[in-house]
Amino acid sequence: MCCEIKRRFLLLYATQKGQAKAIAEEVCEQADAHGFEADIHCISESDKYNLVTEKDPLVVIISTTGTGDPPDTACKFVKEIKNKTLPLDHFAHLRYGLLGLGDSEYMFFCNGGKIVDKRLQELGAQHFYETGLADDCVGLEIVVEPWIDGLWLALKREFSSRNIKEDMSNNLSAVSNGVSAVTVDPRMSGACSLDSEIQHLKLEDLEVKATDTLSQRPANVHSVLSVQNTEPSLDRSVPPLSQSTLDIPALPPEYIDVQFQDSTGQELSVSSLISDGIVFHIPVTKAVQLTREDAVKTALLLELDISKTSFCYQPGDAFCVVCPNNAGEVQELLHLLGLSERKECFVCLKIKQATKKKGAALPVHIPQRSTVEFILTWSLEIRAVPRKAFLRALVEYTSDAREKRRLQELCSKQGASNYNSFIRDASICLLDLLHAFPTCRPPLNLLIEHLPKLQARSYSASSSNLFQPGKLQFVFNVVEFPSSPSRLVSRKGVCTGWLAELVEPMLQQHKNSLRTKEEKSSTIKVSIFARPINTFHLPSDPSVPFMMVGPGTGVSPFIGFLQHRQKLQEEHMDWKFGETWLFFGCRNQDRDYLFRDELRSFVENGTLTHLKVCFSRDPPAAGEKKPTKYVQDNIRLYAKEVARVLLKERGCFYVCGDAKHMAKDVNDTLVDILSTDAGVDKLEAMKILATLRQEKRYLQDVWT
Repeated sequence: MCCEIKRRFLLLYATQKGQAKAIAEEVCEQADAHGFEADIHCISESDKYNLVTEKDPLVVIISTTGTGDPPDTACKFVKEIKNKTLPLDHFAHLRYGLLGLGDSEYMFFCNGGKIVDKRLQELGAQHFYETGLADDCVGLEIVVEPWIDGLWLALKREFSSRNIKEDMSNNLSAVSNGVSAVTVDPRMSGACSLDSEIQHLKLEDLEVKATDTLSQRPANVHSVLSVQNTEPSLDRSVPPLSQSTLDIPALPPEYIDVQFQDSTGQELSVSSLISDGIVFHIPVTKAVQLTREDAVKTALLLELDISKTSFCYQPGDAFCVVCPNNAGEVQELLHLLGLSERKECFVCLKIKQATKKKGAALPVHIPQRSTVEFILTWSLEIRAVPRKAFLRALVEYTSDAREKRRLQELCSKQGASNYNSFIRDASICLLDLLHAFPTCRPPLNLLIEHLPKLQARSYSASSSNLFQPGKLQFVFNVVEFPSSPSRLVSRKGVCTGWLAELVEPMLQQHKNSLRTKEEKSSTIKVSIFARPINTFHLPSDPSVPFMMVGPGTGVSPFIGFLQHRQKLQEEHMDWKFGETWLFFGCRNQDRDYLFRDELRSFVENGTLTHLKVCFSRDPPAAGEKKPTKYVQDNIRLYAKEVARVLLKERGCFYVCGDAKHMAKDVNDTLVDILSTDAGVDKLEAMKILATLRQEKRYLQDVWT
């Protein structure tokens, strides 16, 4: 009997930080077990596929970056399909399914996927499977896992439908040629319609266990749980989960072979980590703590000397800082993995000859001739929250039966809530797992296969090159992750913690006012590169009025805006300049009012027309009728002015800062203001706001 021919579908992914790629690879791995062949490509690899001539079903997995943009790898694709000269039936032959990844803490949730989905339909493509939108705020897997599970039935249904259409076409062709079609496929009869075929597939899907899951029962319930009434934790299970049969993912095939070689030669430069763009190694010339010691958060300002480089920027531009993992965590990881004595060895990577992984390729983010220590320091995101596929792989390198079982639970469908509570929501990383499961000792190749690339961190410029030639300033809060039951030690942010430690001597010098002329020429350097896409800029016409909303460190790009505007006003006294507004807020006026003196100076010299501030933790001022705690409260107080600037004077509105609460609240406030002023319902007001965004008059630079 002939082997069943696997049915092909085209699988495209567009990723920014590796999430979409990892999910696409998971789909690719599962496809084989379901009788399909996934032809997988990055959406940027346009030379390897052609949607114009594509005949098979298309599956797209795409993330969102920034405040709602498609990932960089999809920019060319999106530009091409947005071509207005394309006919409306350009993709009429395409049948597709799409999975979008996003974060609902950002206003334009899953917008990268929505843009592609909408445009494909506008060009005639039709769904064979409903679009899934996965939310990283609550856990991607909540949508991703059932979406993948349902994909196989949808593909079966799609191919079944195509077979029926082909049979109909063949029968019609036979009749038209005068041939009597005696034999009729049962699927063609009215009694056995396509709907019954679909129902049959559904029943079949329920009856047969998918081959990509394994049933696991604890060999000894008492060895897993000695105390029945205890609470679950990262390393401890309780009934009913501890007594359940588990559906766990298929074991991801290993595909990288690691060989260690004695190190000889020069150490790699961080420039080798960046494949696109020029990396600049810039001296830090100034470091200042902007907040008081008793403030809730510590905000630092760093100044870089770019005068001897070709690096250039505009106010509002963002740039990326290349940062390493924490040195102490790297050494701890080396110790736990038994690699301390090999940390200076070169690592030679090859694809395993017998691997079952389709399309296996060496990671491009690990330079050739890297040492073990370099890889763990500069190449891999060792703080990444482990995906379930990684947990499944770790099971095979865990010797204790109880620990094995708990890892299986955490990656199983039955243990989804445990995974969310103790791993995803707790921001657990590999180090935490190795401490919680002491007999787990994965080899280096497993880390390389499952940990994502260590991403450079993005920061907004808080200065103007016109105002301070040769200088680039930026501001950040030092991120703090407190200890928890799952994470026994507190940690600082990967980049902010590293920067704070790096400039600590300069901060002490500044605090003690002991800096000499020689000490100012610091040898401390950081590596940066420009971010290619950014529209968060001042209006090109200086007469256009604009409003800025920037609480906390969100004010930093607006300092650059105002510096630039001040210099333009000094140099072009005959120009007409529009009015400027800044809504600023912080917790306490005396502890974390950033750039207080600079902002007052901007008001005094006429650069800043209106400065509206609020302090959420300070008591209301004496005689204050309506206390304003947050920036959106002040925006409501000046609703008429906001509507005038946006609607009558066609001004711009900028928002910078926290996406989770502030940006959403400001957006809702704007909807209310526009609804009231224009006399329309909230839906129409939202459309007005969407139009402002399309016109690049409502701009956001927000983060979580």
